[in-house]
Amino acid sequence: MTDNKPPRSWTVLSSVPIAVMAVVAVVDVVAGPGVGFLPLVSLGPAFAGLVGGWRRTALIGLVALVLCAGLGLYDGLFPERRGFTAMASVAGVTGVGIAAAVMRSRREDELASVRSIAEVAQRVLLRPVPLTAGPLQAAVSYTSAVAEARIGGDLYEVVASPHGIRVIVGDVQGKGLGAVETAAVVLGAFREAAHDEPDLVGLGERLERSVGRELEGEKFVTAILAEIGADYEAVLLNYGHPAPMVVRRDGTVDFPEPPAYSLPLGLGAHGSEEPKPYRVDFAPGEQLLLYTDGVTEARDEGGRFYPLGERAHLLRELDAHRALEALRADLARHAGGPPHDDAAMLLLRYRGYEEGNPLPDR
Repeated sequence: MTDNKPPRSWTVLSSVPIAVMAVVAVVDVVAGPGVGFLPLVSLGPAFAGLVGGWRRTALIGLVALVLCAGLGLYDGLFPERRGFTAMASVAGVTGVGIAAAVMRSRREDELASVRSIAEVAQRVLLRPVPLTAGPLQAAVSYTSAVAEARIGGDLYEVVASPHGIRVIVGDVQGKGLGAVETAAVVLGAFREAAHDEPDLVGLGERLERSVGRELEGEKFVTAILAEIGADYEAVLLNYGHPAPMVVRRDGTVDFPEPPAYSLPLGLGAHGSEEPKPYRVDFAPGEQLLLYTDGVTEARDEGGRFYPLGERAHLLRELDAHRALEALRADLARHAGGPPHDDAAMLLLRYRGYEEGNPLPDR
């Protein structure tokens, strides 16, 4: 059952206007009319305008006016100007509070609309990866560095093609809407070419051409492509991206590096050597984690990078999604706050992980 109770902090804030008016009333009665506490009753509607809607602010303002009138009669202030001045003060602050509440409500509606649009954009751009693809189980984690954002410059996709399961994880240089637009170009090209190109080299060339048409200057996209077929191997193609982590059946960890480093996507015009595909053993009982540099470059208070290889034991959980969530939570604890860069992780498990099957004969 979902708990629909408001947060405790909100409950406390919503009670502040009543508490303030009660304190002012008690102090005014105790201190007498000579001290001049009566205008402070206007603090009630002032606080209400900050934390409540306009209707509640108007109600608090009405209560404040009644309280101000009662205290003014009790203190005998209405034969003098002070009583009417206090009433005018409460009425004025109530009006301002109502206007502030209306404006805040409109901003909250706009923010809710933006969040809704962001969620739709996320579903279109970063679609949920399939729970299973061929012999693989997949789980994904994405944390945006932009406050209130759902998406950013990191990208991922899993496609079951006629040529095997094809995967991409990438990182667009920069942040904001420009990075999101570039990520959309890369993902669109990958989703189409993954079905058409017979090998990863041709797929990478398609991506290079698509990115080269869109990017200007020195902008680029680091990416790693993977293809998993039926021969218990993963074929990798690395465009300047962090090496993936392979967790073996016995818990040991490998970070297979490419035979030669290549420039990221979008910098092919600089004449660098084309990336070469390389093969990595990947069989039942093993895991392959593709990630962006927002993971390994996350620093703790002492400036130490996140030790991903030392945290591989967190992926022992039988459920792939819970295992990746445990790794994500550990990354957040290490960073001690919001990330400074987008952090994406895509976990692939060869079926048979749960059973711990021995490696089949090759």
